[in-house]
Amino acid sequence: MARWCYRHRLVVLVLWVGVLFGVGAVGTSAGSDYSNDFALPGTDSTRANELLEKARPGGAGDAGTVVWRVADGSVRDADVRSRIEPALREIAGMDGIGAVNGPYGDEPGAAARISEDGRTAYAEVAFAQRANSVPTELAEAVVDTAGAAAGDGLRVEVGGEAIARIQQATGGTSELVGIAAAAVVLFLAFGSFFAMLLPIVVAVFGVGIGLFSTMLLSHGTGIPDLAPLLGSLVGLGVGIDYALFIVTRHRRALLQGEDPVTSVGVALNTAGRAVVFAGATVCIALAGMLVMNLRFLDGVVIATTLTVVLSVLAAVTLLPALLGFLGPRVLSRRQRRRLAEQGPERGAANGLAVRWSAQVQRRPRSLIALAVVALTLLALPVLSLRLGATDHGNHPEDQTTRQAYDLLADGFGPGFNGPLIVVAEDARPDAVRRLTARVEGDEGVARVVALPPAGGVSLVQVVPTTSPQSLDTDRLIDRLRDDHLPQAGVDGHVGGVTAVFKDFAEKTGERLPYFVAAIVGLGFVLLLIAFRSLLVPLTAAVMNLVAAAASFGVVVAVFQWGWGLELIGLDRSGPISAFLPVIMLSLLFGLSMDYQVFLVSRMHEEWMHTKDNARAVRVGLAETSRVINSAALIMICVFLAFVLSGDMQAVVAGFGLAVAVAVDAFILRTALVPALMHLMGRSNWWLPGWLDRRLPHLAVEGSETPSGTGPAGAGRSGVAPAAGGSAVHGFVRTVEGGPVAGAVVTLRSLDGDTLDRVRSLADGSYLLAAPAPGAYVLGVTEEGGAEHTRRVTTGDGPLVQDVELAEDGADVH
Repeated sequence: MARWCYRHRLVVLVLWVGVLFGVGAVGTSAGSDYSNDFALPGTDSTRANELLEKARPGGAGDAGTVVWRVADGSVRDADVRSRIEPALREIAGMDGIGAVNGPYGDEPGAAARISEDGRTAYAEVAFAQRANSVPTELAEAVVDTAGAAAGDGLRVEVGGEAIARIQQATGGTSELVGIAAAAVVLFLAFGSFFAMLLPIVVAVFGVGIGLFSTMLLSHGTGIPDLAPLLGSLVGLGVGIDYALFIVTRHRRALLQGEDPVTSVGVALNTAGRAVVFAGATVCIALAGMLVMNLRFLDGVVIATTLTVVLSVLAAVTLLPALLGFLGPRVLSRRQRRRLAEQGPERGAANGLAVRWSAQVQRRPRSLIALAVVALTLLALPVLSLRLGATDHGNHPEDQTTRQAYDLLADGFGPGFNGPLIVVAEDARPDAVRRLTARVEGDEGVARVVALPPAGGVSLVQVVPTTSPQSLDTDRLIDRLRDDHLPQAGVDGHVGGVTAVFKDFAEKTGERLPYFVAAIVGLGFVLLLIAFRSLLVPLTAAVMNLVAAAASFGVVVAVFQWGWGLELIGLDRSGPISAFLPVIMLSLLFGLSMDYQVFLVSRMHEEWMHTKDNARAVRVGLAETSRVINSAALIMICVFLAFVLSGDMQAVVAGFGLAVAVAVDAFILRTALVPALMHLMGRSNWWLPGWLDRRLPHLAVEGSETPSGTGPAGAGRSGVAPAAGGSAVHGFVRTVEGGPVAGAVVTLRSLDGDTLDRVRSLADGSYLLAAPAPGAYVLGVTEEGGAEHTRRVTTGDGPLVQDVELAEDGADVH
């Protein structure tokens, strides 16, 4: 498929461009119909809202508020009324506004819309539609009309969900910042402008089609407005990373002398397989959210999974086509010049990655101890994690919804922004009076108002003394349900937005262990099949849980405790939104599996060739750590850019995932996991025979040399021997015992035919593939010196041959 896409690159590119613009045109014309449904069937708040709808049918439109406050005097003053009342009448006359109820009329409850000190007042604005359906032009007109009345000691602010939607950062701002930051990392990694563009273009196609498709799907199924933002967050991250892995392998093959079309085949047959497997693990982790049985999360699963699938598809079809257009220009000018002057590279990984890998092998216990201490410190705050909901009080201070929220809290008390509604059907009047009296005596209640019954439903509004996010407000809801209602003899329910979020958080907490068990179990099974080992998937599962604990610990410290919150443009802490742990865990487990697959697949490949665990772990880490770290930096840049999104949930998710990726890549995958694998030795690859026979075979990475390609004897470190073959490996050292890097090690037949040739790594290690057991000639040439040869004989297993280079010849041990 890769070669077909390469050779028919114009057709592939036209198809992708056509799909992007076609779906984009349809999606833009149709618009979106996102909806946030936090209700859970069977919960007390859901039953309360159902009865409330019965009492007030058709009252499903969004409720906004216009709040004003005077610096001196009273809101009842004539000059204040002369400015506010015309504005309210103009708003009431707008198309799409159902009613405006202010404080200056004679209707019941009007006087209660003025604070006790007379300096703050508000008017309720009833939109005819739900917040996500309110036209942007209408919401902006309400804000502009109300704001025009401000001035000369009079502040006017506007609140409500419809207003909050128009305050979010300009669409695409966070995405553009993330792409720009990723471009810098890619340019530093590749040193080529064209190579830098490839992963970005591929990710943009995948994310663009995914977002437009999500807009269309929102008309047929419930998708929350957070879903497209999360879709672009994860889509950009995995799309750029997947293309990075493939482009890196393609560039390596070009530098090793392959022609471009063969190189593309090599890249897709190796890194491409791993990308498809990694994408599948991300999708499975995302699908794990369905275990929660939360309607709100179903739309998130649809949007994010669709974007990941499209990103993988773009990486394995569009990317080969784009590589065909670029040809050798995917390499930097310096690399192309060196390739022309010096010929193909035959060396393997070297430099800092090799030195770090050797350090991990020498001091695994010390690194494990340091990593455990660091992870423990990061994870400790997670013990105080409290699930809840964010509200307009968490918006930036310069937004009108935050200003309106604060004005209402100052004028009417912190609980005014989250009133509770006690709803009872067919309740006796005397029972309602007893309930009202009992609730009035509760120390957590600021005000109780018995509203006129409607449709056989009795309503009691309860305003807490504490804010909607306060733990004391949650305790008040429990007292209303468990004490006040039963003791007053009322069969009622407690509803309102605050109660809905409390029930949502409790249900999420109850189902979270099942969700974690599901995605950990699925990940374990996938890695078990891929690597045919028990300890490798078990280690991955534990490491994923550790990374999750550490990232959530940082999230709690920043967003719940408020440590450093001002550094990211926020000033008010609060509980963590109940659905965010589920979403973050899905994304984290999927992305962690990506890094585990890319790291361990190379180790597994080396293990299958040599059966030497120390070498497998050392070489695997040395050859993958750089690309994993580059991929992690890109992910971190993309995720942190979503701090600019203006959406509190996206800010928390982006920040938390950036921390998780940093912990996973820089602590777990490059230190803790390889150190543990060094200590566990050959046990890493143990699998009971009966289980091995029953498991299906899954090739995560194919051979680097596709069938029928590549010159005879053009062996590279890590190439598997033919069926029935063997391997020769060991170290090239000086007489003093120091490693010899860059020595040419050649395996020849007794007739003199070259069978394999490699260069020793920075630690002096080498690996050669022998086609079959038998006698061969091993040649070692140090740069600028003569070749030293020895006869070696291989058997059914790998042959270990250490080479000591002396002036008068090579001593082979």
